[in-house]
Amino acid sequence: MSEKKSGETILAFLLGGAIGACLGLLFAPKSGKETRKKVKMFFDEISEKTGEIIEEGKDKIEELVHSSKTIVKK
Repeated sequence: MSEKKSGETILAFLLGGAIGACLGLLFAPKSGKETRKKVKMFFDEISEKTGEIIEEGKDKIEELVHSSKTIVKK
């Protein structure tokens, strides 16, 4: 159960960081084109990191299922 809360905490932290960074970029004194480019790059990076976290979660779930099956067979 604590792993679930840990994952939720990490996701909330990433989401809060993404929103804060996006707001910071939007209110920065730069041209619209430059700001849009930075926002796109930022969200591409967040998307990639989120995908990595999801893959790690899938791997942990597969390990847990395998371990559970092994225990049940005993």
